[in-house]
Amino acid sequence: MTARTVLITGGNRGIGYSMAEEFLAAGHRVAVTARSGSGPEGALTVHADVTDPSTIDQAFTVVEDKLGPVEVVVANAGITRDTLLMRMSDDDFTEVVDTNLTGAFRVVKRASKGFLRQRFGRIILVSSVVGLYGGAGQANYAASKAGLVGLARSITRELGARGITANVIAPGFIETDMTAELPAEQQAAYKKAIPAGRFATSQEVARVAVWLAGDDAGYISGAVIPVDGGLGMGH
Repeated sequence: MTARTVLITGGNRGIGYSMAEEFLAAGHRVAVTARSGSGPEGALTVHADVTDPSTIDQAFTVVEDKLGPVEVVVANAGITRDTLLMRMSDDDFTEVVDTNLTGAFRVVKRASKGFLRQRFGRIILVSSVVGLYGGAGQANYAASKAGLVGLARSITRELGARGITANVIAPGFIETDMTAELPAEQQAAYKKAIPAGRFATSQEVARVAVWLAGDDAGYISGAVIPVDGGLGMGH
């Protein structure tokens, strides 16, 4: 695998942190953005807030100066504001969309400047099974995650001839501190709905990202790759 310069947003915890670890293990130069905290040892951590374009531009500038031109970007940063539709405020909706969808757009737009010069780039957008499967109390989150599919496919049609790919990873339920705190009966109910009968590890999601960034995935673009144990069945 060709070593690349990789930038992962929200790489200070969860899936983003695991992605940084896996990219490092594969021999890549890795930077992560974070509003607080830091990425794993060996990764360059830069401050950025995906709702603030100026911090995104500054983060890219730092990474380009220290690690070289960004060749792979993973838009992973995201938030939730779960509540039922009738209780959801405008702010609940717009804040989630601004972070999860518009934030990804801002990051990809900044990355594309270098990608076009290089005639190479790998764009990986982290969605969710909820984006196409739906989720009660998650109209804002589902809408933001579904929007990433349209974003990736439009980028593919626009930039695909320039050596740039754009793909979506759609994780299902992941083993995290949050899922571990769920009551045992609720965990069992979720697992019963998953054909694989278990939650995924964050490493299983991260390894898909590393593969999509690699040489073997150069002819894959506009795809949605579920990592959900069969929960979404390709939706």
